[in-house]
Amino acid sequence: MIHKTSPEIGGMGHSIKRKEDLRFIQGKGNYVDDVHLPGMVYGQLVRSPYAHARLKSINTEKAKAIPGVLAVITGEDLAKANLAWMPTLSYDKQMVLATGKVLFQSQEVAFVVAEDRYAAADAAELVEVEYEELPVLVDPKKALDPDAPLLREDREQKNNHIFHWEVGDRQATEQVFEKAEVKASVNAFFPRCHPAPLETCGCVADFSRATGRLTVYMTSQAPHAHRTVFSLVGGIPENNIRVISPDIGGGFGNKVPVYPGYVCAIVASLTLGVPVKWIETRSENLQSTGFARDYHMTAEIAADREGKMQALRVKTLADHGAFNAAAQPTKFPAGLFSICTGSYEYAQAFCEVDGVYTNKAPGGIAYRCSFRVTEAAYLIERAVDVLALELKMDPAELRRKNFIPAAMFPYKSSLGWTYDSGNYEAAMNLALEKIGYQQLRKEQAERRKKGELMGIGISSFTEIVGAGPAHTFDILGIKMFDSCEIRIHPTGKAMARMGTKSQGQGHETTYAQIVAQELGIPAADVTIEEGDTDTAPYGLGTYASRSTPTSGAATAIAARKIRDKAKKIAAYLLECNENDLEWEPGKFFVKGAPSKSKTIQEIAFAAYTNIPPGLEAGLEAVDYYDPPNLTFPFGTYVCVVDIDKGTGEVKVRRFVAVDDCGNIINPMIVEGQIHGGLTEGLAIAFMQQIDYDESGNIQGGSFQDYLLPTAVETPHWETDKTCTPSPHHPFGAKGVGESPNVGSPAAFVNAVVDALSHLGVKHIDMPITPWKVWKVLQEKGVTS
Repeated sequence: MIHKTSPEIGGMGHSIKRKEDLRFIQGKGNYVDDVHLPGMVYGQLVRSPYAHARLKSINTEKAKAIPGVLAVITGEDLAKANLAWMPTLSYDKQMVLATGKVLFQSQEVAFVVAEDRYAAADAAELVEVEYEELPVLVDPKKALDPDAPLLREDREQKNNHIFHWEVGDRQATEQVFEKAEVKASVNAFFPRCHPAPLETCGCVADFSRATGRLTVYMTSQAPHAHRTVFSLVGGIPENNIRVISPDIGGGFGNKVPVYPGYVCAIVASLTLGVPVKWIETRSENLQSTGFARDYHMTAEIAADREGKMQALRVKTLADHGAFNAAAQPTKFPAGLFSICTGSYEYAQAFCEVDGVYTNKAPGGIAYRCSFRVTEAAYLIERAVDVLALELKMDPAELRRKNFIPAAMFPYKSSLGWTYDSGNYEAAMNLALEKIGYQQLRKEQAERRKKGELMGIGISSFTEIVGAGPAHTFDILGIKMFDSCEIRIHPTGKAMARMGTKSQGQGHETTYAQIVAQELGIPAADVTIEEGDTDTAPYGLGTYASRSTPTSGAATAIAARKIRDKAKKIAAYLLECNENDLEWEPGKFFVKGAPSKSKTIQEIAFAAYTNIPPGLEAGLEAVDYYDPPNLTFPFGTYVCVVDIDKGTGEVKVRRFVAVDDCGNIINPMIVEGQIHGGLTEGLAIAFMQQIDYDESGNIQGGSFQDYLLPTAVETPHWETDKTCTPSPHHPFGAKGVGESPNVGSPAAFVNAVVDALSHLGVKHIDMPITPWKVWKVLQEKGVTS
């Protein structure tokens, strides 16, 4: 079959004639779209309408004939330059532009470059591709069948299996299960979803033939890592590459991987010697950039009749799509999923995960979670509620009976993690008290007598963030440290540069407050810079709640290095011994004589004008922080729902979120992070799913059917906190950005199942749509 125009996939395939059309398709701008360079041209990707098909031929002549078209690049062109494949973050490789065959609908097939984006879009319509359709595989449960179509013909392995990973003691766990008095199990699917950040992905690649230097403006959560990958792929010396990441308009993990559009723009700029801009449309972002979740999970708990949990057994099938492009540490092919023991004490546990290829877009990014932790937290919190039903025990009491006691921290879990600190019962007690749990249970009993449906859901989750310790964590071999450079100017003002990259979570405020706390310099006098590889120290970027646990720690330690030097200068200026000085934020003073003091501003000026003999001038420091352990924030969320029997609509009446992220730097920023994450969790639980029909056609490829919550659907969030500092972090912080997305889905689902549990319902998979609930009610004979 010859496909003569770019595919009409979920809103794609538009012939753009007017500027208003483009703005409607693309959304309200893009920060990289504000970059305009002399001589800049525009790139447009041509995408496959098929999920699995052999490429027979690609005819670009008609496209090249469009006025203003400068080049059309295909996979064959890239292959001649040895650029047809690029490495993924999971040691797989991914086609830049399809060669041989396409493996998912909306896969990149060609790249058109033109003098304006409208000509590029029109030319993309005229690229003719001849396809031979092949059998499609979208069900991961069938991926390992003997007759399953082989998807990755480029690999030596002649099946669709990617990896098998396991942790824990299988035999010891089996022995506990054999003797267990009570066993409870749940099969839970965490559907494929998408971060859908405010702004789509994009870049401007600018290669200068005069200097041999490549500058890439891009929406990157990890600019230094992207620079390294570009050097490895394109063969350009890393010192000749500069990546600049301006405000990126949200990321949530979506802007960590390297996408074909980036590579194509760079290749086009190298070829043409002019800046090339590529900005994807909203539909392209939803259909082909990094997905999350898609985990088919089974959890079994062994317990005694009093509710003491003894062992956990977990088996998971992970759908990674056509390429294993998951963003996760090298040693953890299933991410940190083995945190699935959660907040509970188990004598034994065993977890195994198998990854498979399917005809879907590459998946596995850490969407507002620390490498598969959301899936793990959801699974264990659903399993605990199922066990509570089995035992006819209150789910809060079951949790309380099995929490890791506060006195046992640091706690070594049965799957190998050393939890730094925790007080799970305190967090749950506060949440239950705040929501009025006992009164709600009484209300529920009364309403059930009237035939009304009301549910209360609890999720007591444990997160694992701050990747990570160099002895365990790396991505593509690069250790997952992070960095800070602080420079104090002669007038006492400061500049701090970090290897992370804010996506809107307030780094400029948070980091400045850390410097202010450590040095006494007003936060308003501290400038924060990120996102420019020419100025910032090397870092692994922002994702998985690692900014405060790693770069925030580096900031504190760099500031303390400066303070140590400042003390020497202060002793010289005050003509005393260093040991005779005391510090309070902003100044050193002589013990017993507080009036004899020097402010940090006075010390800063002296560092450039009146330094002690033998001491270097200047007042600056750099720190590359290698954390000794991860941090383990936690919390308890309680959700109350009412269900309309006539429509199946679920209304969230109340939601209380109690978080413990250790010591807090800025309460308003933390609360904003929690509100945002809870709203995303609401969307995942009730609205969102990226699905595929049996032919591999994407369902959910536009905002017409991949729904985002508005203020109308979002309930009022009630938040509170406990504080259990991390003992190994420089100022006791743990991180919070991922926690609400990790903890909330289980609370929502547990509430809905609780409302229906007296009808014999034990589990409903997300998204819990009104139609799905209505069908359950019909099956149970419940009508309005």
